[in-house]
Formats: sequence, structure tokens, C-alpha cells
Amino acid sequence: MQSVLNALRVLEEVAARQPIGVAELARGLELPKSSAQRALRTLHEAGWIRPAGGEVTRWVVTTKALQVGRRATGELSLRDVALPLMEELRRRIDETVHLTVPDGDKVVLIERLETSKPVRIILALGTQLPFHASANGKAVLAVSPREVIDRQVALRLEEFTGSTITDRERLLAELARIRERGYSTNGGEWRDDVSAVAAAVWDESGTPVASISVNMPTSRMTQEASATYGALVSETARQVSAALGHSRQGAGGGSEAGR
Repeated sequence: MQSVLNALRVLEEVAARQPIGVAELARGLELPKSSAQRALRTLHEAGWIRPAGGEVTRWVVTTKALQVGRRATGELSLRDVALPLMEELRRRIDETVHLTVPDGDKVVLIERLETSKPVRIILALGTQLPFHASANGKAVLAVSPREVIDRQVALRLEEFTGSTITDRERLLAELARIRERGYSTNGGEWRDDVSAVAAAVWDESGTPVASISVNMPTSRMTQEASATYGALVSETARQVSAALGHSRQGAGGGSEAGR
């Protein structure tokens, strides 16, 4: 057991101070040099570290550590990261909050926190929403790479209600406004009785991986409410993105997406 603990301590020290040699490691960890050397040899054989610049006297971590770190981040899933922040948003405004992820040509509802108000919007988990006619979908689409936008706009834009945007140029203009504003709106475009505001969530690489929305009956979504909730949902999405490792957001939220 002690040898395992030593190896883990050595791995952490190499990661923190790389490139580093055995003598420096031993001093920093207050280990016998022989123990540090054995730990280094074990970690090297297991693929966790490699010689720095080919010299066997100094060591750096390999990409294996990065791969495991990414898997660990995956275990702390999008839902795990988003839920506490979504809960805080719901607490502040007492309206239904949704979390969706893109899936093919739709976005899919994966989490829902409901309002305490008697008149509410209830969508089942797993509900698929169109990119062009939902706040969640438009939030993701607006900051997606240009080729994704072009592909979606080239599809038949189904008309769900009289408010649905079915003209390609109008949709492109709407996506540009969303990028500038930092959040999307939906005023009964998918269902007449459902209105929402939404903002995209990015991962560490700057890819839009989700969207968070505030949803309510259309009768409650006034122009003032739309602006207020849009700012709040944008801030929540920014916090979730930051927790996922994203740090390159500008005024509209993204980086080069949609350009």
C-alpha cells in the first residue's frame, strides 16, 4: 500500500513541477531517493510519465494523465455541473428551467426543474425540440460552426405555428441577433402556448454542448420579462460553461462559432 501511495504522490509532484529529476522529487516529498526512483520506474512502465526530451534523468507526465482527467470530468457530467446553477436560477425567478443537448437535427431535453406556479409548461424528459423553432435550439445553432448553421438552414424549416421562422434569410438574421445579444427567444414558435429564453453552454474546447432555458406560458412572457430572464439565463449558462472549462466568451458568449 505504501508503494502505491508513494507512486501517486510522485505522479502529482511530477505533474506540478515537470520536468523534474529524482533527487528534486525525493527532497520535495521527503522520500528516500530509492523510493522515488522505484515510483518513477513504476509510473514509466505504466505509461503515466516519460523522460523529458529523451533524457532519463528528468520526467514529465504523458497524455495518459490528460485522458484520465477528461474521463473524470465526464463522470462529473454536464447535468451534475448544471443542476446546482439551474436550481439557483429557478429559485430566483420561480419559472421552469430546462437543460437540453444537441442530438442530430434536434435538441433533446435532459433535465427539467419546474416552477411552483400552478400554470406551467410541462415537457417530458427526452422531448426533441427543433433547432429553428425553439429557444434552446436557436441558442445552440447560433453559436455552432458555420457549416452546421448552413446545413440546418438548408433543411426544410417546418412551420409549427404562425410564429415559426420558415424563411432562411430571416432565420440567419435571427441567429446573428442571438450571437450579439447572448441569448435566444421563442415567442410561441414551436407551440403557441410556450415561450422561452435560452443561452448556450460551451465545453473546454469552445464547442456548444448544451443550452439552458427559462420556460413559461406565453401569457407570462412579456417583453420586460424576456430581457430580464435572458440576462439571467445567459449568466447561468456562462457559469456552467466556466465550470466545464470554457473561458473564451465574448459579448455574445462564444468565440469563432457561427462566423
